[in-house]
Parts: sequence; C-alpha cells; structure tokens
Amino acid sequence: MNFFEKINFLESANVGEHLILVFASILIGLIIGAEREYQNKSAGLRTFILVSFGSCLFTILSIEIGVQNPDRLAANIITGIGFLGAGVIFKDDNKIGGITTATTIWATASLGMAVGSGHLYLGFWGTFLVMIILRLLVYLQNFIDNYNKIRDYRINTNSLENFEYCKKLFEDCNLKYSMIKQQYSQENISTTWRIRGKTEQHQLLVKEMIENEKINAFQY
Repeated sequence: MNFFEKINFLESANVGEHLILVFASILIGLIIGAEREYQNKSAGLRTFILVSFGSCLFTILSIEIGVQNPDRLAANIITGIGFLGAGVIFKDDNKIGGITTATTIWATASLGMAVGSGHLYLGFWGTFLVMIILRLLVYLQNFIDNYNKIRDYRINTNSLENFEYCKKLFEDCNLKYSMIKQQYSQENISTTWRIRGKTEQHQLLVKEMIENEKINAFQY
C-alpha cells in the first residue's frame, strides 16, 4: 500500500467515530484523575487521562489493524498496566500504601478498553461505579475503622513491672491486645503490641501513655 492508498484508507475510515471514542476515554480519565488529584494521591490527573486514552487507542488500533486475536492485545494492555500500577505501591512503616490508586489505574484501563471497543455505555457506567467506590464507600470504610481500629504500638518501659502495667492500661481502655515482638536490654524493654478497638479508645490510650510516667516512650 503506497502513501496515497493510505490516504484513501484514512478518508474511508470512520474517523469521526474514532475521535468520539478517544475524547470519551479522555473524559473518563479526567473524571477519575480529578478525584485522585483532589485526594493528593501518587497518580493524578494526567496519569489517569493517559491510561484511559492509551488503552482506548490500543483497542481501536487492534480492531482497525485486524488483529486475529484481540484478546491477546487486551492481555498485553493489562500486563503493561500491572507494571504501571506497581510503581505507585509503596511500603509504609506498618502498612502497604497505594493499593487503591494502583487498582484504580487498572480499572481505568479497562474503561478505556471498553470505550475503544465501542461500548460507551460500559465505559461511563463503569466510571460512575468507580466514583461511587472511591467517594461514597469512604464513609463506610471510616465507619468500620472507627469501630475496629488496628494499630501497632511500640512501647518502651524500664522494668518488667511497667511492662505488665501496659496490659492493665490496655484493659482499662477496653482494647484487645497481642504482643508481636519484644527487645530487651538492661535499661529498656521495647515491646511491639498489636492493639484493636474503637478509635476513641485508641485516643484515650495515647493520652494515658503521654501522661503516664511508667511509659518512657511510644510510637505507632
């Protein structure tokens, strides 16, 4: 196919339809990316726009080129998005962060693919559901978290007597506890406790430990 034949092919293709699909994918990325940007997440507005746009364009090209097995191209898109999502996951002190952002990138790629294959209704309904999960379910998550907050406390005491006193302090605050690890020296006993209970009970525990002379230091 020479240059002029390629031009004719472009003229005969449904360019307008493709442009609508591309702009729809950009809109989807904009909606989800704006929410992540507002939450100050590691992946923001431009990332989600490009993920949705790129997935859409790859899907359109696979259809136009006439790939015999479009599912293979879809699988490769998902694999590539997996590497991208892994880049926003990080290890914090006692938890893994960025999981929600990584899975949102993965979901946004699927929405771009839906739009690229012509299923606009799936793309926009999926965007609506993603926004519900990201925004409305936060309240449910906070509600659960308030009633079952789990924290790891590292508490330093200078005697076995004060170490045992920590257990009484947990019980007085109506908190469930278990010992994860302990480090002992002649001057200090450092113990890591996994504490479970309501958020207000954790706040009471922190206040008690700050004011208590038997607790040398603590962190969580």
